[in-house]
Amino acid sequence: MKVLSFLPLLMRSTCLRPVRLPSALVRATALDLLILAGHVLLYPSGLTPERRPPLPLPGSTKAPDTDPDTAANTGAGTGTRAGTAPGEGTGAGPAARTGTATGTGTDSDPEKITRPADTTALPTIGDRPPVVLLHGFIDNRSVFVLLRRSLARHGWRHLESLNYSPLTCDIRIAAELLERHVEEICARTGHREIDIVGHSLGGLIARYYVQRLGGDRRVRTLVTLGTPHGGTAVARLAGAHPIVRQMRGGSDLIQELRRPAPGCRTRFVSFWSELDRVMLPVETACVDHPDLDAVNVRVTGIGHLALPVHPAVASAIREALESDGASVSAPGTASVA
Repeated sequence: MKVLSFLPLLMRSTCLRPVRLPSALVRATALDLLILAGHVLLYPSGLTPERRPPLPLPGSTKAPDTDPDTAANTGAGTGTRAGTAPGEGTGAGPAARTGTATGTGTDSDPEKITRPADTTALPTIGDRPPVVLLHGFIDNRSVFVLLRRSLARHGWRHLESLNYSPLTCDIRIAAELLERHVEEICARTGHREIDIVGHSLGGLIARYYVQRLGGDRRVRTLVTLGTPHGGTAVARLAGAHPIVRQMRGGSDLIQELRRPAPGCRTRFVSFWSELDRVMLPVETACVDHPDLDAVNVRVTGIGHLALPVHPAVASAIREALESDGASVSAPGTASVA
């Protein structure tokens, strides 16, 4: 009977109270699950690489053929596969700034990069640099179907995607693949610079290319969506894969990205969400490096999977690619809930 006298106290214990999740987190989780279900249906369509358009004849100013992935809906975009020439280098610029998104609902010297022998530099077509879309872990280019359509509808003509194998065991190897891909794009389109949008692991691969392989000479703006710039504790739960272990906080690769990177020419725009359950802590998705010119944009009301598909984020990405970063770093918080 004396044991029973303790029951009221135990019932009042916080550890026995029902867990009440914030309504915003519940809505964001439900949206992520809905997006995941839709992405499972689209996933097979992104398994194959994009078709590489033929190179125009030397001296031609004709734009490359449009990519069938977007031409049917938008009449814009091109596809490609990996191309040429490695290079190494270093990167960085002024210290990071912070901001919020609008919404609804190296140490080594760079080597000279050369063009492939069978291509000729072409006149630049259009005012905007090509945009390369880089997916996350165990994903493919199909995750960018909606973002690609949005960019194409707003005038981006050169939209490229790169699939890297889920069997890739090193972010450095994936970054070298990206390097060859970017060089091929520049040789084919005549543009000297490109922009990159990377989701999750894709953003980390792109950052390594920019900061450690001299990619800052090619990448004007790097936009990352839910990317573990500081490493994420969630990676401990799936550490069997070598590339996942590289995403842990304190890994050799994360430490390498913390090294000084003076003179980086690339501008970073990092989108992060306080409801992103893949980023632990959530602030790890922010770029925090004294040498990098970075704007960290807070998005509210959505989770990790919604970042590359939500129309509010797509609108903010377009702003980031069109501006010098000032418009996306304005103070205030807007919700996509």
